[in-house]
Amino acid sequence: MEEEKKTVRAVERALDVLLCFASGHEWGLTEIANKVGLHKSTIHRLLATLEDKGFVTRDPSTEKYRLGLSILELSAHLSRSDDPSVMLLPEMERLRDQLNETISLYVRDRTERVRIQAVQSTQAIRRVATVGARLPLSVGASSKVLLAFADPGVRDAVLSDPAWPAQLERESIAKQLDDIAAAGYATSFEEREPGAAAAAAPIFSRSGKLVAALSVSGPSNRLTPDRMREYAPAIIEAAHRMGTILG
Repeated sequence: MEEEKKTVRAVERALDVLLCFASGHEWGLTEIANKVGLHKSTIHRLLATLEDKGFVTRDPSTEKYRLGLSILELSAHLSRSDDPSVMLLPEMERLRDQLNETISLYVRDRTERVRIQAVQSTQAIRRVATVGARLPLSVGASSKVLLAFADPGVRDAVLSDPAWPAQLERESIAKQLDDIAAAGYATSFEEREPGAAAAAAPIFSRSGKLVAALSVSGPSNRLTPDRMREYAPAIIEAAHRMGTILG
């Protein structure tokens, strides 16, 4: 049993190393060790194994690591027939063309939200959304949507998590989430970063299951509270169409 636990722990550590590349395309040995919180000798052994299997590759000139071809080989076999990031892309582009702001698609992963698809605005000054970015569920329009329309158990678990920011009063947030559920959409104005604003609506499957949050984001001097209220019906309508597509 002890040997089994050690083996699983080794796999967890190797996966933690690979997940470093979700926030950067190349990393040095020391950088990875600091991010993962392990000794450099341990990281070196893990990287050697991953490199041998083709999951990472090392640039001899910089001594930095990046993802290898084995990742591409695996991703080529992902099922695209029921992938929301692929299925909903045309509707996201349609909404972008209608509102000319950046459109993002978020899903919840435990106590975080992950951007799984984005369509950038064509305006010179715009919000640039990076696919794969992980953000906290405590702030932002999409975070509020993913909590407001989640099962009560999910909402309670996130709000009671010890990592929840102490400055955000849980009772006040819970009341805000109830208001969002009644309104059908959420907004945020410079909550996560200065100069940025967003509005979001939930995407439900035909069975009524919350699938994702559809977000429209842009500079706060353009995406004002009044403008977001004006855009809300179009965002909600687009989210409804997307839910129909997902089936």
